[in-house]
Amino acid sequence: MKPAIVLDRDGVINEDSDAYIRRVEEWIPLPGSIEAIAALSKAGWPIYVATNQSGLARAYYGLSELTAMHDKLRTLVHALGGQIEDIVFCPHRPEDACDCRKPLPGLLDQLSARHGRLQGGYMVGDSRRDLEAGLARGLQPILVLTGKGRLTQSRLADEAELPHLRIYADLAAFARELLQTEGA
Repeated sequence: MKPAIVLDRDGVINEDSDAYIRRVEEWIPLPGSIEAIAALSKAGWPIYVATNQSGLARAYYGLSELTAMHDKLRTLVHALGGQIEDIVFCPHRPEDACDCRKPLPGLLDQLSARHGRLQGGYMVGDSRRDLEAGLARGLQPILVLTGKGRLTQSRLADEAELPHLRIYADLAAFARELLQTEGA
């Protein structure tokens, strides 16, 4: 069995917005992201999504709208023959001091409790907090330069800050390399 791939959502799979993605119509996949997820899934990698969604606590959108966004994601991936095993989210604001908001690894702990060991897999994100959560649970950090990825890259003093960090233009580039090097 291939190791898990855990994806952040906004800025990795879909367009990000500092004003928050509030409606399903605003949830727009990044070019190649849906195809990448489907290809990885069909090749045997279990795909999970772990996303901070403080817009819920801020009342920018409700649970039904968030569910509709995730249903849209699942439907698009399924239409290409892939699947997303699970989606977990933190509904809290940063000041709520929860244990699930990345960079804390609570969302990854939820996935691990439901699906087994994640260690040895990949954490793909566009922010430092995504990568730190993954490192805390033994996942290989993958930075994509979409979303806030370029800003994140520019703020890294050196690569020693995030051990074994690998950087890709986008999720599709990561998927292409993984499929080429580790087989379909």
